[in-house]
Amino acid sequence: GDVDLSLRMATMAPSFFGNDARMQAGMPSMPLHHAQGGPGDVQSRVEQPREQRFSPYANNGGTCLAVAGDDFCIVAADSRLSQGYSIMSRTTSKISQLTDQCCIASSGCNSDQVTLHKLLKFRIKMYRHQHEKMMSAPAVGQMLATTLYGRRFFPYYTFNVVGGLDEKGEGCVFSYDAIGCFERLKYTASGTGQALIEPFLDNLVAYKNTDNKPTVSRSAEETLELVKDIFASAGERDIYTGDFVDIYVIKKDGTTYEQFALKKD
Repeated sequence: GDVDLSLRMATMAPSFFGNDARMQAGMPSMPLHHAQGGPGDVQSRVEQPREQRFSPYANNGGTCLAVAGDDFCIVAADSRLSQGYSIMSRTTSKISQLTDQCCIASSGCNSDQVTLHKLLKFRIKMYRHQHEKMMSAPAVGQMLATTLYGRRFFPYYTFNVVGGLDEKGEGCVFSYDAIGCFERLKYTASGTGQALIEPFLDNLVAYKNTDNKPTVSRSAEETLELVKDIFASAGERDIYTGDFVDIYVIKKDGTTYEQFALKKD
């Protein structure tokens, strides 16, 4: 009668009727196991918690470089925008000209780079309105450091290179980490191809570990050709560096722009 019906219902589908029906029928309750239990374990009717992850950052690759000379500075960066193993764009510039004698190049997260460059241009424009003069390259370098440090708890995921001419007309280069620690150098590189480019610069610009140091400094034209060779070499090894190189040559009489094609695979 009613007892037989209760027993049949309790033994038919314990995952549907649950332990309540078995207890009412006088049967021992069955243990509930996690979904990842071993063979023969009964899966729980309760959905297990799911772990969700979200990161606001993405490294879109690319390589930046800056070399300072006696009376010039060259800032260069490739134009490839990547996401994982996909090329999202081949013509996305990583360089912004901030003043007549100062440029910034940034690798890392493209959205943070665009936001940071836009903020720097705004602050330079406000400086020009307030002081009625253009900000010098060392002043831009210091302003970028304080801007990055002000966001150190939620930083801009960019690795920046600033190049230009100082008050004496000499080339200057500033290298940064993501939270604003910086130093002035004669040359620097950042991005996914940094490890490939730095040895070239150490040997061919600083002449480290060599006794064959030239007595005459390299000219702007010679440095430009060197930068092209360096990027062509880095593009052979780094999949995130390629397509084109945007090159800005900064001199006291103005800034010139040149684009150099790299391999597209």
